[in-house]
Amino acid sequence: MAVYKKIVGTFMVLFAGALGQTVNYPPPVCAVTGSTITLPCTFKPLQSVIVDGGELQLNVLRVLWCQDHPICQKTTPSVVDSSNQTNLPIDPRYSYLGDKTGNCSLQIRNLKDKDQGKFRFRMEMNNDRGHFTGKKGVIVTVVDTSPLRIILSGGDGVMSEGQSVKLLCSSNCSINQLELMWFRDGHTLSESGPALQFHHLTAEDSGNYTCGLKRDLKARSEPHQLQVEPVRTGGMMSLQLLSIPVVLCVSALMVFIIIRICSSKSRKEQKPDNIYCDRRKSHQYETSRAEEEVSYSSIYFSRTNQNQTSPVMETTDTIIYSSVATG
Repeated sequence: MAVYKKIVGTFMVLFAGALGQTVNYPPPVCAVTGSTITLPCTFKPLQSVIVDGGELQLNVLRVLWCQDHPICQKTTPSVVDSSNQTNLPIDPRYSYLGDKTGNCSLQIRNLKDKDQGKFRFRMEMNNDRGHFTGKKGVIVTVVDTSPLRIILSGGDGVMSEGQSVKLLCSSNCSINQLELMWFRDGHTLSESGPALQFHHLTAEDSGNYTCGLKRDLKARSEPHQLQVEPVRTGGMMSLQLLSIPVVLCVSALMVFIIIRICSSKSRKEQKPDNIYCDRRKSHQYETSRAEEEVSYSSIYFSRTNQNQTSPVMETTDTIIYSSVATG
Protein backbone atom coordinates (compact mmCIF):
# COMPACT_ATOMS: atom_id res chain seq x y z
CA MET A 1 0.00 0.00 0.00
CA ALA A 2 2.82 2.36 0.87
CA VAL A 3 4.53 1.55 -2.43
CA TYR A 4 1.31 2.32 -4.32
CA LYS A 5 0.94 5.73 -2.64
CA LYS A 6 4.56 6.50 -3.44
CA ILE A 7 4.06 5.67 -7.12
CA VAL A 8 0.87 7.74 -7.31
CA GLY A 9 2.55 10.68 -5.60
CA THR A 10 5.50 10.52 -7.98
CA PHE A 11 3.17 10.42 -11.00
CA MET A 12 1.20 13.44 -9.76
CA VAL A 13 4.39 15.46 -9.28
CA LEU A 14 5.62 14.57 -12.76
CA PHE A 15 2.23 15.35 -14.30
CA ALA A 16 2.03 18.71 -12.56
CA GLY A 17 5.59 19.49 -13.60
CA ALA A 18 4.91 18.56 -17.21
CA LEU A 19 1.96 20.91 -17.26
CA GLY A 20 4.20 23.67 -15.93
CA GLN A 21 6.80 23.29 -18.72
CA THR A 22 6.07 25.70 -21.55
CA VAL A 23 7.78 27.39 -24.51
CA ASN A 24 6.18 30.45 -26.09
CA TYR A 25 7.05 31.15 -29.74
CA PRO A 26 6.29 34.18 -31.95
CA PRO A 27 3.92 33.91 -34.94
CA PRO A 28 5.34 32.85 -38.33
CA VAL A 29 8.04 35.13 -39.69
CA CYS A 30 8.63 36.19 -43.28
CA ALA A 31 11.94 37.81 -44.21
CA VAL A 32 13.84 38.89 -47.29
CA THR A 33 17.15 37.27 -48.15
CA GLY A 34 20.01 39.14 -46.53
CA SER A 35 17.91 40.67 -43.76
CA THR A 36 18.13 40.05 -40.01
CA ILE A 37 15.35 38.62 -37.87
CA THR A 38 14.89 38.07 -34.14
CA LEU A 39 12.65 35.31 -32.83
CA PRO A 40 11.41 36.38 -29.37
CA CYS A 41 10.92 33.36 -27.12
CA THR A 42 10.22 32.59 -23.46
CA PHE A 43 10.17 29.30 -21.56
CA LYS A 44 9.20 27.92 -18.15
CA PRO A 45 11.26 24.92 -16.87
CA LEU A 46 10.24 22.20 -14.45
CA GLN A 47 11.18 23.10 -10.89
CA SER A 48 11.59 19.68 -9.24
CA VAL A 49 10.98 15.92 -9.48
CA ILE A 50 10.65 13.10 -6.93
CA VAL A 51 13.68 10.81 -6.88
CA ASP A 52 13.92 7.88 -4.42
CA GLY A 53 11.13 9.30 -2.31
CA GLY A 54 12.70 12.74 -2.11
CA GLU A 55 12.26 15.96 -4.05
CA LEU A 56 15.06 16.88 -6.45
CA GLN A 57 15.43 20.50 -7.48
CA LEU A 58 16.01 20.87 -11.22
CA ASN A 59 18.40 23.22 -12.95
CA VAL A 60 18.72 23.98 -16.65
CA LEU A 61 22.06 22.66 -17.89
CA ARG A 62 21.67 22.98 -21.64
CA VAL A 63 19.63 25.03 -24.10
CA LEU A 64 19.59 24.60 -27.88
CA TRP A 65 17.71 25.46 -31.05
CA CYS A 66 17.29 23.01 -33.90
CA GLN A 67 15.79 23.23 -37.38
CA ASP A 68 13.18 20.90 -38.87
CA HIS A 69 13.30 18.28 -36.10
CA PRO A 70 10.39 17.50 -33.74
CA ILE A 71 12.44 16.77 -30.59
CA CYS A 72 15.95 18.26 -31.03
CA GLN A 73 17.66 15.59 -28.95
CA LYS A 74 20.86 13.57 -28.98
CA THR A 75 22.54 13.81 -32.40
CA THR A 76 19.98 16.14 -33.96
CA PRO A 77 21.80 19.01 -35.75
CA SER A 78 21.30 22.27 -33.92
CA VAL A 79 21.88 25.87 -34.91
CA VAL A 80 22.86 26.96 -31.38
CA ASP A 81 23.93 24.77 -28.46
CA SER A 82 25.01 26.07 -25.07
CA SER A 83 26.97 22.85 -24.44
CA ASN A 84 29.33 23.61 -27.32
CA GLN A 85 32.76 23.50 -25.71
CA THR A 86 34.13 26.16 -28.04
CA ASN A 87 31.34 28.46 -26.81
CA LEU A 88 30.86 29.49 -30.43
CA PRO A 89 27.70 28.95 -32.48
CA ILE A 90 27.75 26.31 -35.18
CA ASP A 91 26.93 29.08 -37.67
CA PRO A 92 28.10 32.59 -36.69
CA ARG A 93 24.96 34.04 -38.26
CA TYR A 94 22.95 32.56 -35.38
CA SER A 95 23.05 34.20 -31.95
CA TYR A 96 21.35 33.01 -28.77
CA LEU A 97 20.05 36.14 -27.02
CA GLY A 98 18.49 34.29 -24.09
CA ASP A 99 19.59 32.60 -20.89
CA LYS A 100 18.85 29.46 -18.86
CA THR A 101 16.12 30.90 -16.67
CA GLY A 102 13.31 32.00 -18.98
CA ASN A 103 14.49 33.83 -22.11
CA CYS A 104 15.12 31.76 -25.26
CA SER A 105 15.25 34.42 -28.01
CA LEU A 106 17.19 33.64 -31.19
CA GLN A 107 18.64 36.00 -33.81
CA ILE A 108 19.52 35.11 -37.42
CA ARG A 109 21.58 37.56 -39.48
CA ASN A 110 22.08 37.74 -43.23
CA LEU A 111 19.25 35.32 -43.99
CA LYS A 112 19.76 32.72 -46.69
CA ASP A 113 17.42 30.35 -48.48
CA LYS A 114 18.61 27.44 -46.33
CA ASP A 115 17.34 29.22 -43.21
CA GLN A 116 13.76 28.58 -44.23
CA GLY A 117 12.01 26.00 -42.04
CA LYS A 118 10.60 25.35 -38.57
CA PHE A 119 12.76 26.13 -35.54
CA ARG A 120 12.25 24.59 -32.09
CA PHE A 121 13.75 25.26 -28.67
CA ARG A 122 14.83 22.55 -26.21
CA MET A 123 15.90 22.68 -22.56
CA GLU A 124 17.75 19.89 -20.72
CA MET A 125 17.98 19.55 -16.92
CA ASN A 126 20.11 17.75 -14.38
CA ASN A 127 17.53 14.94 -14.57
CA ASP A 128 16.17 13.34 -17.74
CA ARG A 129 12.61 13.80 -16.54
CA GLY A 130 13.06 17.55 -16.78
CA HIS A 131 14.06 17.62 -20.45
CA PHE A 132 11.54 19.41 -22.67
CA THR A 133 11.14 20.53 -26.30
CA GLY A 134 8.54 23.03 -27.43
CA LYS A 135 7.13 21.06 -30.36
CA LYS A 136 4.99 23.84 -31.78
CA GLY A 137 8.02 25.75 -33.02
CA VAL A 138 8.13 28.86 -35.22
CA ILE A 139 8.07 28.88 -39.03
CA VAL A 140 10.56 31.10 -40.90
CA THR A 141 9.93 31.90 -44.57
CA VAL A 142 12.76 33.38 -46.65
CA VAL A 143 12.01 35.18 -49.93
CA ASP A 144 14.31 36.79 -52.46
CA THR A 145 12.23 39.91 -52.57
CA SER A 146 9.01 41.29 -51.18
CA PRO A 147 6.77 44.08 -52.46
CA LEU A 148 7.74 47.36 -50.84
CA ARG A 149 5.37 50.16 -49.93
CA ILE A 150 5.70 53.64 -48.45
CA ILE A 151 3.76 54.64 -45.36
CA LEU A 152 3.30 58.31 -44.47
CA SER A 153 3.83 58.96 -40.77
CA GLY A 154 2.97 62.26 -39.11
CA GLY A 155 0.80 63.68 -41.87
CA ASP A 156 -2.18 63.07 -44.09
CA GLY A 157 -2.98 64.42 -47.55
CA VAL A 158 -1.56 67.76 -48.65
CA MET A 159 1.19 69.10 -46.42
CA SER A 160 2.16 72.71 -45.74
CA GLU A 161 5.56 74.31 -45.57
CA GLY A 162 7.18 74.08 -42.16
CA GLN A 163 5.49 70.82 -41.17
CA SER A 164 7.36 67.63 -40.21
CA VAL A 165 6.71 64.26 -41.83
CA LYS A 166 8.32 60.84 -42.13
CA LEU A 167 8.17 58.36 -45.02
CA LEU A 168 8.57 54.72 -43.98
CA CYS A 169 9.64 51.97 -46.39
CA SER A 170 7.79 48.82 -45.34
CA SER A 171 7.13 45.28 -46.54
CA ASN A 172 5.00 42.28 -45.62
CA CYS A 173 8.26 40.42 -45.00
CA SER A 174 11.03 41.68 -42.75
CA ILE A 175 13.64 43.87 -44.44
CA ASN A 176 15.53 44.64 -41.24
CA GLN A 177 19.24 45.35 -41.72
CA LEU A 178 18.84 45.62 -45.48
CA GLU A 179 20.25 48.75 -47.10
CA LEU A 180 17.44 50.79 -48.58
CA MET A 181 17.65 53.62 -51.06
CA TRP A 182 15.28 56.53 -51.68
CA PHE A 183 14.28 58.16 -54.96
CA ARG A 184 12.37 61.33 -55.84
CA ASP A 185 10.95 61.62 -59.33
CA GLY A 186 13.33 58.84 -60.38
CA HIS A 187 16.47 60.56 -59.04
CA THR A 188 18.54 58.92 -56.29
CA LEU A 189 18.62 60.75 -52.95
CA SER A 190 21.59 60.82 -50.59
CA GLU A 191 19.46 59.54 -47.70
CA SER A 192 19.22 55.80 -46.98
CA GLY A 193 17.56 53.52 -44.44
CA PRO A 194 13.99 52.47 -43.72
CA ALA A 195 12.82 56.03 -42.92
CA LEU A 196 13.06 59.35 -44.74
CA GLN A 197 12.57 62.23 -42.31
CA PHE A 198 11.57 65.81 -43.17
CA HIS A 199 11.88 68.16 -40.21
CA HIS A 200 10.91 71.36 -42.05
CA LEU A 201 9.05 70.84 -45.32
CA THR A 202 9.44 73.24 -48.23
CA ALA A 203 7.65 73.40 -51.57
CA GLU A 204 10.79 71.96 -53.19
CA ASP A 205 10.22 68.68 -51.31
CA SER A 206 7.14 67.95 -53.41
CA GLY A 207 7.42 64.97 -55.73
CA ASN A 208 6.89 61.24 -56.25
CA TYR A 209 8.95 59.15 -53.81
CA THR A 210 9.94 55.49 -54.07
CA CYS A 211 12.15 53.20 -51.99
CA GLY A 212 14.08 50.11 -53.03
CA LEU A 213 16.73 47.58 -52.06
CA LYS A 214 20.27 48.57 -52.93
CA ARG A 215 21.17 45.00 -53.89
CA ASP A 216 18.18 44.78 -56.21
CA LEU A 217 17.37 48.07 -57.92
CA LYS A 218 14.37 46.49 -59.63
CA ALA A 219 12.67 45.92 -56.28
CA ARG A 220 11.04 49.30 -55.73
CA SER A 221 7.88 50.47 -54.10
CA GLU A 222 4.98 52.12 -55.86
CA PRO A 223 5.42 55.92 -56.11
CA HIS A 224 4.07 57.92 -53.20
CA GLN A 225 3.15 61.52 -54.00
CA LEU A 226 4.15 64.14 -51.47
CA GLN A 227 2.54 67.52 -52.12
CA VAL A 228 3.72 70.53 -50.14
CA GLU A 229 1.73 73.75 -50.42
CA PRO A 230 3.67 77.02 -49.99
CA VAL A 231 2.56 79.43 -47.30
CA ARG A 232 0.51 82.20 -48.92
CA THR A 233 1.95 85.44 -47.55
CA GLY A 234 0.46 87.72 -50.29
CA GLY A 235 -3.02 87.63 -48.86
CA MET A 236 -1.75 88.36 -45.40
CA MET A 237 0.31 91.29 -46.70
CA SER A 238 -2.69 92.72 -48.57
CA LEU A 239 -4.80 92.39 -45.47
CA GLN A 240 -2.16 94.18 -43.42
CA LEU A 241 -1.88 97.00 -45.98
CA LEU A 242 -5.65 97.34 -46.11
CA SER A 243 -5.90 97.58 -42.36
CA ILE A 244 -3.52 100.58 -42.18
CA PRO A 245 -5.91 103.22 -43.67
CA VAL A 246 -8.78 101.76 -41.69
CA VAL A 247 -6.84 102.22 -38.48
CA LEU A 248 -5.87 105.77 -39.48
CA CYS A 249 -9.48 106.68 -40.28
CA VAL A 250 -10.72 105.29 -37.00
CA SER A 251 -7.98 107.15 -35.12
CA ALA A 252 -8.81 110.44 -36.87
CA LEU A 253 -12.51 109.99 -36.12
CA MET A 254 -11.77 109.36 -32.46
CA VAL A 255 -9.58 112.49 -32.28
CA PHE A 256 -12.33 114.57 -33.94
CA ILE A 257 -14.95 113.28 -31.51
CA ILE A 258 -12.70 114.04 -28.54
CA ILE A 259 -12.10 117.61 -29.81
CA ARG A 260 -15.83 118.21 -30.28
CA ILE A 261 -16.58 116.92 -26.80
CA CYS A 262 -13.92 119.17 -25.27
CA SER A 263 -15.12 122.19 -27.27
CA SER A 264 -18.72 121.61 -26.20
CA LYS A 265 -17.70 121.40 -22.57
CA SER A 266 -15.72 124.64 -22.92
CA ARG A 267 -18.70 126.56 -24.32
CA LYS A 268 -20.95 125.25 -21.57
CA GLU A 269 -18.50 126.47 -18.96
CA GLN A 270 -18.24 129.97 -20.53
CA LYS A 271 -22.02 130.59 -20.95
CA PRO A 272 -22.84 131.38 -17.24
CA ASP A 273 -20.10 134.09 -17.22
CA ASN A 274 -21.74 135.89 -20.16
CA ILE A 275 -25.13 135.82 -18.46
CA TYR A 276 -23.54 137.22 -15.31
CA CYS A 277 -21.97 140.06 -17.25
CA ASP A 278 -25.29 140.95 -18.88
CA ARG A 279 -26.97 141.02 -15.51
CA ARG A 280 -24.31 143.35 -14.16
CA LYS A 281 -24.82 145.76 -17.07
CA SER A 282 -28.58 145.65 -16.61
CA HIS A 283 -28.21 146.29 -12.91
CA GLN A 284 -25.88 149.24 -13.57
CA TYR A 285 -28.35 150.67 -16.01
CA GLU A 286 -31.27 150.35 -13.61
CA THR A 287 -29.19 151.86 -10.80
CA SER A 288 -28.27 154.81 -12.98
CA ARG A 289 -31.92 155.39 -13.85
CA ALA A 290 -32.87 155.30 -10.18
CA GLU A 291 -30.14 157.74 -9.26
CA GLU A 292 -31.27 160.15 -11.95
CA GLU A 293 -34.84 159.94 -10.74
CA VAL A 294 -33.77 160.52 -7.15
CA SER A 295 -31.60 163.45 -8.16
CA TYR A 296 -34.35 164.93 -10.18
CA SER A 297 -36.89 164.51 -7.43
CA SER A 298 -34.60 166.26 -5.03
CA ILE A 299 -34.17 169.11 -7.41
CA TYR A 300 -37.85 169.27 -8.08
CA PHE A 301 -38.92 169.30 -4.51
CA SER A 302 -36.28 171.81 -3.61
CA ARG A 303 -37.42 174.20 -6.20
CA THR A 304 -41.01 173.72 -5.23
CA ASN A 305 -40.33 174.65 -1.67
CA GLN A 306 -38.39 177.67 -2.63
CA ASN A 307 -41.03 179.10 -4.97
CA GLN A 308 -44.33 178.38 -3.35
CA THR A 309 -45.25 182.10 -3.51
CA SER A 310 -44.80 182.30 -7.24
CA PRO A 311 -47.41 180.45 -9.31
CA VAL A 312 -45.87 181.71 -12.46
CA MET A 313 -42.52 180.16 -11.59
CA GLU A 314 -44.16 176.87 -10.72
CA THR A 315 -45.70 176.70 -14.12
CA THR A 316 -42.42 177.50 -15.69
CA ASP A 317 -40.63 174.82 -13.69
CA THR A 318 -43.19 172.26 -14.69
CA ILE A 319 -42.65 173.05 -18.32
CA ILE A 320 -38.88 172.78 -17.86
CA TYR A 321 -39.23 169.43 -16.08
CA SER A 322 -41.35 168.10 -18.87
CA SER A 323 -38.79 169.14 -21.36
CA VAL A 324 -35.98 167.59 -19.42
CA ALA A 325 -37.88 164.41 -18.70
CA THR A 326 -38.88 164.07 -22.34
CA GLY A 327 -35.37 164.66 -23.56
